[in-house]
Amino acid sequence: MKKRVISAIFMILIFVPILLLGGATFAIFMTALSLLGLYEFIHIREKKKPFPLIVKLFAYIMVFAFAFMNFNQNVFSYNIDYHVIAFMIFAFLIPMLFLNKEKDTYDINDALYLIGSVLFMELAFNLIVLIRNYNLNYLIYLLLITVMTDTFAYLTGSYIGKTPLAPDISPKKTVEGLVGGLLMGTFVATVFYFEVINPEISLVFLIFITFFLALVGQLGDLVFSSIKRTFQVKDYSDLIPGHGGILDRLDSLVFIVLAFILVLGIL
Repeated sequence: MKKRVISAIFMILIFVPILLLGGATFAIFMTALSLLGLYEFIHIREKKKPFPLIVKLFAYIMVFAFAFMNFNQNVFSYNIDYHVIAFMIFAFLIPMLFLNKEKDTYDINDALYLIGSVLFMELAFNLIVLIRNYNLNYLIYLLLITVMTDTFAYLTGSYIGKTPLAPDISPKKTVEGLVGGLLMGTFVATVFYFEVINPEISLVFLIFITFFLALVGQLGDLVFSSIKRTFQVKDYSDLIPGHGGILDRLDSLVFIVLAFILVLGIL
């Protein structure tokens, strides 16, 4: 617990100034996180079978290139460059013709895993940068949902949690923890949005949207836990003491960000 708290304080001290600074600094920081996230996706898969070096190199190049698309745009309009998508498909599928000479060296499952991993990292982290550029308060709102929900789900589950939520996926998560996290995450983020962003919005509607985003974040947490179960690992990496890896810490946020673009037009 002590290690977890110290790591959390250290992360806050690094992240908050970069968040407030924004611009290219924030974009570079998020690019670094997206590359680390891709590394963790590749790392857990390679516990079963290694990827050829050339396709791993393509994956990192794709994430790096995509991360800086629209990084200085302050109007929220998400445009996908199909040149990048087309190149990515060629980069991961064509090597099967040359790298699969021995049985299962590099097959369609490997190629689709890398395509999915790269797309996921590209979309999620690029969206975080776009939201920061568009409106800092929107990103703070999403971060509050993430942090408050995760924190109080952990605390509530630790102290009064008794009913397993999804024992086959994440044995330590409880229904009580989920409820406690959703209530506090919704409450804190709703107050912030109403007081700082738009005091004229319907409070009932805002509560509903915030609750929805908090719930999606917890579902995202379970999705990432399910991936870890598939590859039989406890954490994506040991980069952050007491927390695991980048994906262990940001699993809820990436799902909340993806869900946010679905409701942004009605907020």
